[in-house]
Amino acid sequence: MTALKAANRRRGEAKAAAATLPKAFPKPPSNRATRAAERRQAIIDAALDEFIARGFTATRLDDVAKRAGVAKGTIYLHFKDKESMFEELIRTALVPLIGRLHAPPPTGGSVRDAVESFARTFIQEVAATRRGDIVRLIVAEGPRFPSIADFYYREVVSRGLAAMRALIDLAIARGEIQQKDLARFPQIIVAPAIIEVIWQSLLGRHAPLDATEMLRVHLDLIFGERRTA
Repeated sequence: MTALKAANRRRGEAKAAAATLPKAFPKPPSNRATRAAERRQAIIDAALDEFIARGFTATRLDDVAKRAGVAKGTIYLHFKDKESMFEELIRTALVPLIGRLHAPPPTGGSVRDAVESFARTFIQEVAATRRGDIVRLIVAEGPRFPSIADFYYREVVSRGLAAMRALIDLAIARGEIQQKDLARFPQIIVAPAIIEVIWQSLLGRHAPLDATEMLRVHLDLIFGERRTA
């Protein structure tokens, strides 16, 4: 057997052996992909800091790049402009939260319990965190940048209202809510959470608001007072 034939046989045997190896473990991401994901997250975090500090209008991509520790050109590898960067903040920080609303109440649970649980989560994870700053930025800058307001409505508000309307319809069918017209105005249900976001940043230092207690009173008005043993 010539040396060439022997080499070809060894290559064939190696391929056959590789084909028999188990494939239960997925290929780990490359270091390059990991570094790219880390840079993208650093850019998003820096963008949020800049938007909060300066507002949407005054934020410059140069400042975002400097805070993130990357070249300005690196930003364009991930985002086409400042608006797409802000949209990514909405998509990653707020959209998953709204997704929780679409889960039906647990077996044996009331609609009020489901609404109250979501509202408390919203107060804790949005109003009391930097996510609330994103909402406040949208309220402040949305009129001047309608594309941002449109994106926020499409990805967050419309989904939240649809889920809330479905919960109200369920509560009416169960007899938990007597006012049937409430389904036309699902915004009423979540009003305390929105008030909390705006009030705390604007007037909280003058008159701190107990959002949790306000929520309880609000839901008592809609569902009736809870009966205690």
